[in-house]
Amino acid sequence: MELHTLSPLPGSKKKAKRIGRGEGSGWGKTSGRGHKGQKARSGGGVGPGFEGGQMPLQRRLPKRGFNNIFKKTFALVNLGSLKSFAAGSVVDAMALVAAGLIRNDRQPVKLLAKGTLSVALTIKVQAASEKAAEMVKAAGGTLEINTL
Repeated sequence: MELHTLSPLPGSKKKAKRIGRGEGSGWGKTSGRGHKGQKARSGGGVGPGFEGGQMPLQRRLPKRGFNNIFKKTFALVNLGSLKSFAAGSVVDAMALVAAGLIRNDRQPVKLLAKGTLSVALTIKVQAASEKAAEMVKAAGGTLEINTL
């Protein structure tokens, strides 16, 4: 087998349907669109969700809930998950990403009090629960809150 002998499988290559090229082609005159009507026109047809003039489903269903556009979302980190850090190390967003505890360092980090902390760490986050702050101080570490 050589490159110049290769050919596609029979039936795998189909000629394009050339529409509007005369009656002899079989796709002349109305070009497969039938006679008149919305779908026969250039740019015609119905949009997604259109149900023939009936009130569409997305407008029949009730609206629910509320989306707060000012909501701040945090990457949550529990105290118990900081046990992999050595005593005296600085824990910030970059260190948390490297340890695989958060996905990206651009999202603000909030420290929560789930679990225990046994080593003294310097933790730099954007928010922390009161109990988590107390537990960090009790372990001999420091907590720096960098506001958003």
